[in-house]
Amino acid sequence: MNENRILYIDCGMGAAGDMLGAALYDLLDDADKKRYIEEINAAGIEGVRVEARADAKAGISGIHMSVVINGEEECAAEHHHHHDHEHDHEHGHHDHEHHHHDHGGDEHGHHHHHHHASLEDVHTMIGATSFSDRVKRDACAIYDLIAAAESRAHGREVSEIHFHEVGMKDAIIDVLGACRLMEMISPDMVYASPVRVGFGEVRCAHGVVPVPAPATAYLLEGIPVYAGDIRGEMCTPTGAAILKYYVREYRNMPAMLIDATGYGCGTKEFEQANVVRSMLGHAASQGSSTGVVELATNIDDMTGEELGHAAEIIREAGALDVFYTPVYMKKNRPGYMLTVLCRSEDEERMTGLFFKHTSTWGIRRRDVERSYMDTRIETRDTGFGPVRYKVGEGYGVTKSKPEYEDLARIAAETDTSIQEIKGQLK
Repeated sequence: MNENRILYIDCGMGAAGDMLGAALYDLLDDADKKRYIEEINAAGIEGVRVEARADAKAGISGIHMSVVINGEEECAAEHHHHHDHEHDHEHGHHDHEHHHHDHGGDEHGHHHHHHHASLEDVHTMIGATSFSDRVKRDACAIYDLIAAAESRAHGREVSEIHFHEVGMKDAIIDVLGACRLMEMISPDMVYASPVRVGFGEVRCAHGVVPVPAPATAYLLEGIPVYAGDIRGEMCTPTGAAILKYYVREYRNMPAMLIDATGYGCGTKEFEQANVVRSMLGHAASQGSSTGVVELATNIDDMTGEELGHAAEIIREAGALDVFYTPVYMKKNRPGYMLTVLCRSEDEERMTGLFFKHTSTWGIRRRDVERSYMDTRIETRDTGFGPVRYKVGEGYGVTKSKPEYEDLARIAAETDTSIQEIKGQLK
């Protein structure tokens, strides 16, 4: 990774807007924490007050973001019945987020007389705040993602999607807060773990819907997710939208030196700590690390020429590495294991080449981590004239070696061996 300032978000207990915001807030130093709370309370959202409260889950201390609207804390008024969503054909509202604190929470019929706001109204409210243009732009973009997902879920045009006014300010605070905190942290690269979404069903005013809820599922398209072993809703639409907007890669934590760790707490108690964890740091060294896919198959009925031809085609198609390993197969037949390393986006194409150019009937695959040095080619003057060298740097190591083509050329010109040329170049 060439980016130096890294933010990693651990979504092992799902993702909700307030928990993400609290985890980011917890990364700040005391002065920035004070400044953030002052800014968001003076942002111009009428009747809203935000307070960061110390909390703990399974013995881990963290932060719970308390939002008080017109003197009433939204967690108490709304979040305890977050599954009583009022999805109907007229109002595909921002269904979970303003009551998302209570993962897997109650199903009380706690009803209010709701007013509704359009996406344009939400944009207007965001635009009227005192935050920077960048924060406003990011927040509006996140709401656009949510509205598009709600539109698909309810089969309505985006212009027909409305958000329930009760709780809407709380949700806007979650989005604006996350955007302002991202601006303050300013990471060069944002990674996240695969996202736990939970399983089961949640009850809405007009019936029962599966977990993840429809809008959340649409927002999570293209993002690696898993159910986990906790029944209930672990990821909310706004949590999914914030991740979708900011995260560039979902993977295990990269090699990094951690400078700060933050924990954002939910309200529900589980055996596992109900937190979103954030880690802010920088690259452990020069060099790179990334996830790649390993494809492999065993073959005992192809000739050497055929095997070599298949490897050449796969390598030329963009594989990171291609190699054979001798193996013993059934009935003690000698065979070869063909292994290919490739980027995840190339997996389907490489799989097709396996089946087309080898005799295999099946392919194994697994995700692996690949660390590699940052390399460059530089030309050096030597007693044999200019010679190109491959130079690698990373993880505290620097190494170099002359390029084979140059060694072979010099050996031919001087009628000596490559070993002798290498010895004289040292």
